[in-house]
Amino acid sequence: MTSHFATAVGASLPHLRRYARALTGSQEAGDGLAAQTLEALIADPAAAADLEPRIALFRAFHQVWTRAGTPLAAPENRIEARAQGHMARLTPNTREALLLHAIEGLLPQEIGQVMGVAPETATDLIDTAIREMEESVAGRVMVIEDEAIIAMDISAIVREMGHRVTGVARTRSEAVRLALETKPDLVLADIQLADNSSGIDAVNDILREFTDLPVIFITAFPERLLTGTRPEPAFLITKPYSEEQVRSAVSQAMFFASTETLAA
Repeated sequence: MTSHFATAVGASLPHLRRYARALTGSQEAGDGLAAQTLEALIADPAAAADLEPRIALFRAFHQVWTRAGTPLAAPENRIEARAQGHMARLTPNTREALLLHAIEGLLPQEIGQVMGVAPETATDLIDTAIREMEESVAGRVMVIEDEAIIAMDISAIVREMGHRVTGVARTRSEAVRLALETKPDLVLADIQLADNSSGIDAVNDILREFTDLPVIFITAFPERLLTGTRPEPAFLITKPYSEEQVRSAVSQAMFFASTETLAA
């Protein structure tokens, strides 16, 4: 493995870890598969010689994931068990294709290289995943966002998916109060809030009350969360986001309860 290739793979590793966590429903399980992927690349660098480093990394992960039997983290509660029941009914490979496209930004041709399918097949898998997931789960969504235009946009996307928005909070204290009043099924949270309070702190406060609550962070500062040194969220979208990214993450989070808290 050349130093240039190794450097490029290292730069893509936080994104692979994000993908792996969302795919498995667990930071621990996702990180374990990511580590196995790096070991596989080191053991057989020639297998990735004809690919751009990021694609090679994700293809190696997909091979490890497939050989392992596409494992999901063991459910820790009733909500996660129900979520995995939904997952079992999805068309095979659709969730992988959707995550690669909507969260990681891969094009159908690149997804085809990762998954070993034609670009047209990758497109069909993405479309199928979106349809099946959105038909499976609907619920109450709370938004923590201090920018009014962004809050309105996110709320509109969520409502178009068939969910109900319980409200929008602009500060940590507002978020905690709103959550206690409405008990949402899902939280979408920014990190930096109106009064310079922290969306991370707000989420931690809320999760102390509702431990099974799934969370999606939408932020312009992903480096504050993708540190590799503390618990990280399974669902993280970087601003500026696309509607497709929000729709995909919301559908994913409704399947898996992302209850990992973040140290202040």
